[in-house]
Amino acid sequence: MPPEAEMITVEVAYATPQAQSIISIRVNAGTTALQAAMQSGIAQQHPEISLDDLVLGVFGKKVTADTILKAMDRVEIYRPLLANPKEARRQRAAAKNGKQTRSL
Repeated sequence: MPPEAEMITVEVAYATPQAQSIISIRVNAGTTALQAAMQSGIAQQHPEISLDDLVLGVFGKKVTADTILKAMDRVEIYRPLLANPKEARRQRAAAKNGKQTRSL
């Protein structure tokens, strides 16, 4: 009788400004981040997720889709940025500086 494949528990997480989903699943050891995202069924709960061009992370660090997961890893599915963070900071700084010079 062949030995059963080792199973590990991982989480798949996705958040919007309105809600977050964290799904705990058991997968075979050797499962990739993309495979876990697909197996979790999270795309059915959040139809805006495109499994073709996911940006993934594990505990806040960006990873490739073929990253092999370890037990208790949390795969995070990142939404596309609405604005370049550097440009957004520049705009906030410019607005703040503009307000300061007007108040003098």
